[in-house]
Amino acid sequence: MAQTQSPAATAGSEIENPWPALFALVLGFFMMLVDLTIVIVATPTIIEDLDASVNEVVWVSSAYMLAYAVPVLITGRLGDRYGSKKLYLAGLAVFTLASLWCGLSSTIEMLIIARVVQGLGASMITPQTMAIITRIFPAAERGKAMAVWGATAGVAMVVGPILGGVLTGWLGWEWIFFVNIPVGIIGFVMAMRRVPSLPTHQHSFDWLGVFLSGGGLFLLAFGIQEGHDKDWAGWIIAMIIGGLAVLGVFIGWQAVNKKEPLVPLSLFKDRNFSVSNAAITTMGFIAASFGFPLMLYAQAVRGYSPTQAALLLFPMAIMSIVLARTVGQLTDRVHPRLIVGFGFAISTVGMLLLTWALEPETSVWWLCAFQVLVGIGNAFIWSPTAATANRNLPMHLAGAGAGVYNATRQVGSVVGSAAIAVLMSSRIAHFLPGASVQGEAGAKQIADPHIADRFSNAMQQSLLLPALVYVVGFVAVLFYEAPKHQGFGGRTASLEPNTDAAVTRG
Repeated sequence: MAQTQSPAATAGSEIENPWPALFALVLGFFMMLVDLTIVIVATPTIIEDLDASVNEVVWVSSAYMLAYAVPVLITGRLGDRYGSKKLYLAGLAVFTLASLWCGLSSTIEMLIIARVVQGLGASMITPQTMAIITRIFPAAERGKAMAVWGATAGVAMVVGPILGGVLTGWLGWEWIFFVNIPVGIIGFVMAMRRVPSLPTHQHSFDWLGVFLSGGGLFLLAFGIQEGHDKDWAGWIIAMIIGGLAVLGVFIGWQAVNKKEPLVPLSLFKDRNFSVSNAAITTMGFIAASFGFPLMLYAQAVRGYSPTQAALLLFPMAIMSIVLARTVGQLTDRVHPRLIVGFGFAISTVGMLLLTWALEPETSVWWLCAFQVLVGIGNAFIWSPTAATANRNLPMHLAGAGAGVYNATRQVGSVVGSAAIAVLMSSRIAHFLPGASVQGEAGAKQIADPHIADRFSNAMQQSLLLPALVYVVGFVAVLFYEAPKHQGFGGRTASLEPNTDAAVTRG
């Protein structure tokens, strides 16, 4: 494959001190991931202020996730062709400007459209962060760098709702988007100064693959999320089946495409890569789904303010942050089946106990204690899963692996967001037939104790979904094998020299 050198390209990929570049990249990555979950706590307030339904407000998250997930495979290759730094900066600029648009939105429809644009910016950011880190760090430090990247993802997923609650409670829901503007500007300046320009490569682009994967995901997510609201009409069922069929055609096309498929299926010959993708898909699903029932319960049943509701997640965030360093040190020494399996097991127990505790009179201390368990488990999942995903892959497939890994996490988020929306609407309709969903799920506390109790039951049953998906993740990681690198007695495939000519970005 022909290689062209950009004028600003460095002589080699690795740089003398890559850590400042990592911290600059992590800032943008963190901001983008925070916006996956920051809307969750503001849901009741947005329902009330914009006169929206639960399903419409969940679309505020789903639209972002879809716009993020669909292009993320191709934007990795665009970064490799035109420069990862250039794509990262462009994505950061689009994301920041779209955040301003989100905060200025006066209708739910406008907010959803602005979130689509914001998601497109995010899709340009994510693959560049993982690709640049892979290229600028020497083999001996690459594991530590990826552990920081993975831990950032885990912390961002739980910080998002907390930050959203504080900003919504103090300043209004608009500020969950306005806060991105100064952060985006700082991140842009830091990246301009600290992130190196790297050599570029010619690529052919699988636009048919982009069309098939995007179309299939949209049909599937829209069908699932709108199903209950549309009484599972025939055309809704047809959309879901059509989405699955189109995704099947996409996989078939990837198998026969001899040029540069979006998803090189040979990646999945490595068992640990396949298992890591299954695990991160479940985590994307859970991160996008568990907060909605919990935050609606906290505000509509307990009468908490957005800030108080968000603080319910504080124990989870603290455990993820406190344990990040320890888990990062264990990642290279403990079999991934043990460390990630432990994480899924503890998180499953914590989520089931939290589901059981979602009653109107449950002590807040019990709710926090069960969040601690979930946080401990999550800390043992995010970073080791990211570090294990690409560890066995040869360097010429590491970039493609990064793109697929990010895409599968987002697919999980898209499906999780859609699934929790339909389940909550279904459970509310079951326990409160004929009640106004907007009225019961708004930011004000439900006055009638009987209705509050029934609403709690609806949220309890909804929260069972992420608990069960934790079980799926636990079963998946039982199939991990020992990584084939030093310390586990195998070859050093993932520690090959990082030659630019061999790197193919996904």
